[in-house]
This record gives sequence, C-alpha cells and structure tokens, in this order.
Amino acid sequence: MLDGVEIKQLVTHADERGYFREVIRETDPFFDHFGQWSHSLLYPGTAKAWHLHQRQTDWRYCIGALKVALHDLRDDSPTRGRTVTLLMGDRYGPTCLKIPPGVAHGCRALELTHLLYVTSNVYDPADEGRLPHDDPGIGFDWTAFPEIT
Repeated sequence: MLDGVEIKQLVTHADERGYFREVIRETDPFFDHFGQWSHSLLYPGTAKAWHLHQRQTDWRYCIGALKVALHDLRDDSPTRGRTVTLLMGDRYGPTCLKIPPGVAHGCRALELTHLLYVTSNVYDPADEGRLPHDDPGIGFDWTAFPEIT
C-alpha cells in the first residue's frame, strides 16, 4: 500500500430485515475532520482518472464495484512513484478508503456503482488537480481487462 493510504474494514450487522453498516466515525483513528459529503453515480465501464489534491484528504465508500488505482506523487513519500490497485465493493469485503493529499486516484466502475465520499475540505477549485487518464509518467492502462489466470 502507499504511505498514508489506509483501508478500514467495515463491520456489517445483518438480519432478516437487511443490514446496518457504519462507514466513518469521528473517533476513527484514520479520520481527520469533515469538510463535505459527496455522491457520484458511475455507469458500468466508466473510468474517472487521474484526480488529486494538495491539501484535501478523501474517505471513499462504494455501493457496487470499483477497480481503484492510486499513484503516489508526493516528493517526501517513501512510496513516491508507486502505483497500487484494489477492488472495492461488497463482493470484495466492505471497506472505506482514505486517500491523502498528493496521491493521484482514479476508478473504473465494474457495475452500476454509487461512490460516496467525505472530504476534509469543502470544494476549492484551486486544490483540484487532474492528469490525463493515460499519463505516461504513471503508465496505467484503464482499458485493461482483469488478468487471465
């Protein structure tokens, strides 16, 4: 994993009526503070990449299934230049993903997916960073299908 990126395994309390799941508590060690809560709907096959912030932290949770890629662009990070991928959604075990500032992130919807995320700051266009999905410095292929094993 990249330095500063954290994954919280979520606990689900299920019964015959459905389930209840806490995603974030203000007392969670990986949570800083609340700035904004957002919701994004992604249609199957949609990819959104690359996006990053210099000051803002994101905490992400999805309903559906996502392939997530993270690339460390922080000069002072021991994992600088490293890219990791992970799968999010109930079929992979429910999680909440913390993305610190300076880590470029993107995702591809594997099915109709709702992405819910809390940010440490309210929207600030001056803190928005974007890189092309096919940035040669990262070298990640968003069109690749799962590896055949």
